[in-house]
Order: sequence, then structure tokens, then C-alpha cells
Amino acid sequence: MSVRKLTRRVMIGDVPVGGGAPLSVQSMTNTPTEDAAATLEQIGRLAEAGCNIARVAVPNLKKDHLLQRTLRALREIVAGSPLPVVADIHFDHSLALVALEAGVHGLRINPGNIGGEEKVREVAAAAKQRGVPIRVGVNAGSLGRDILQRHGHPTAEAMVESALEEIAVLEKSEFYDIKVSVKASSVPLTVEAYRMLSGAVDYPLHVGVSEAGPPWTGTIRSAVGIGALLAEGIGDTIRVSLAGDPVEEVRAGLAILKALELSRRGPDIVACPTCARSRIDVAAIATELERRLAHVRAPLRIAVMGCAVNGPGEAREADLGVAGGKDRGLLFRRGQPVGWYAKEDLLRVLLAEVEKMAAEMEETGE
Repeated sequence: MSVRKLTRRVMIGDVPVGGGAPLSVQSMTNTPTEDAAATLEQIGRLAEAGCNIARVAVPNLKKDHLLQRTLRALREIVAGSPLPVVADIHFDHSLALVALEAGVHGLRINPGNIGGEEKVREVAAAAKQRGVPIRVGVNAGSLGRDILQRHGHPTAEAMVESALEEIAVLEKSEFYDIKVSVKASSVPLTVEAYRMLSGAVDYPLHVGVSEAGPPWTGTIRSAVGIGALLAEGIGDTIRVSLAGDPVEEVRAGLAILKALELSRRGPDIVACPTCARSRIDVAAIATELERRLAHVRAPLRIAVMGCAVNGPGEAREADLGVAGGKDRGLLFRRGQPVGWYAKEDLLRVLLAEVEKMAAEMEETGE
């Protein structure tokens, strides 16, 4: 894997992004933002799942009383959120000013629809005064009309040009607390655009594939696109954009980071694909482990293997592992065989051992 590109650092609340900081995982709430209680409940679930930054949409509400309602809700959300809150702004730059007044930790603006240079500079001045970073978030589906006229349709060049134009406006305002993204629903287009952008700027990059789809296909599309870029050393923070529960976005994002060995938060469960040699129900045990260990944060590697071909080797290399035999499995703990257990007891034994090992690691600070 390539060495990660060193970018500038910005702070989203207390979360560092870029400058060699650990990769962070973001998600976005899908509750009505004016419903502060529902939004805070969802942010709480995101935090529990391992999310680092939460983004909320600020709807385009023209009526003054609705703006005030949104302002009150945002204040309540920011005050009660366990995560830094980023306001997602479209169509009306005054919404960004309202969000800043509410105390948000970051802004995302879309150069395709936020307005002209004067409005962007007004937002930049207010953000600079409050020390709030701005993400220039380019999407292939909402490029400005002038960009599309020059390029004919969304291309990597068009997306990067849009980002660089907006960055130039911010820099002209002496604003440099910038993050950038260039997303498309097409994986090849997304990868090409990020490669071009990474070569053109040293601002931290927020990486993702937009409108990735429902959980199954969206996770695959995101893993391919985000994974390819991260493997090349491109990216400082990620979001997996799925049509569904945003908690699944966080789970998928963390899984991508763990697959690339860029994060060690929580259990990493490896399991054999099974074949006719398998003597235990590997799929059922692994699936249940994944479900019941979602709360564990200790970076444990757990192997569930079905037979003697690769089983003992993989189980021995894991923190905890089982290698299946006839109607039973051999448990390994940090490379040492512990004993044989009946197949119906393997899940229970593994769960107990994980909890025990996690507690030991927390106590010793491992």
C-alpha cells in the first residue's frame, strides 16, 4: 500500500483531519433536522457505532419562523451531540450563516449551487471569525451550469475545476481552513477525480462515492472506490453513502479501514468461506459474533475456521480463534491451544473469551 499523502490539518471540533491524523469516519443523519430529539438520538447511535463526525442537512427554508426553528434545533443538536456536527448547506448561503450562529463545528458547501463569489466570501468571513472549517463538496450531479457548458457533461476534469474555482474564492478571502471532496456515483469517475485533485492541492480530502446505493451494493461500490483511493494513500476522512440506516454507513466505513489495516477499532472477524470439509457452522458463529460484539472497541482479531486445512494456522495467528474438528473445535488464545469444546458451545466460549480479553486490554491500556 502506498504511503499516505501528508495534507494540511483542519480541526472539526475536537477531531483532527489531515496532517497525518488517523482516518476518521463520517455519516449523515436522515432525521428531520428540526426534530432535535430524533436527530440527537440518531447521532448517539452513530457515536456508539464508532462514527467520528456527524453531518446534518440544513433545509432550504425561506420563511423566517422556519429559519428560527431550524436555528433553535441546530443549537440544541450542537449542544447535545457527542460528535462534532457539520452543517450541509445547499442553495442558500444564509443557511450557512444561520448554522455558524448555532455553533456548528464545520460547514459543507456545494460550489454548484451555493451562489456567486460574494456570497461565498461572506460565508468564509463568518467561518473564519468562528474558526470553523469549510468543506468544498463537489458532486458530479450538481455541477454549476458554466462548468457543464465548458465540459459537456460531468468529467473528472470538470469536478476538479469546480473544486479549484471555489478554493480560489476562499483563498482570496484569506480562508485556508479547507477540506475538499469530488464525489460521483461512478466509481471510476470518482477515483479519477480524486487522483487529479490530490495532485493539485494539499488540503485534506474527504473521500466517498456519492449515491452509492442500498446497503449491499452500496457497500461494495464504496469499498471499491474508497478502498482504491486509500490504498494509494489518498484520503483523510471517509463517508460510505448508503440508502438506509446511517449506522450501516459507519459499520461499512470501519470495515473498509480495518480491511486496509488503517484502523484497529473493534473486533476483526475472519472466517473461512466453508466447503465440504467444514465440520462446524462457521457462518452462523461468525455472523452471531459480529452482531453481538458490536459494542466491543478492543482491536481483537478473531478467527472462525471450519477444518484442519487452514484452521489451526489462522486460529493460532489470531488473538482468539477456533479450528473446527468433528463435532467440536479447538480454541486458541494468542497462539496457544486452550482446549477442545463441543460445537454447540463454541459461540458461548468465544463470546466469553472476547469479553475477558477486552477487559484485560482496557485494564492494561493495550
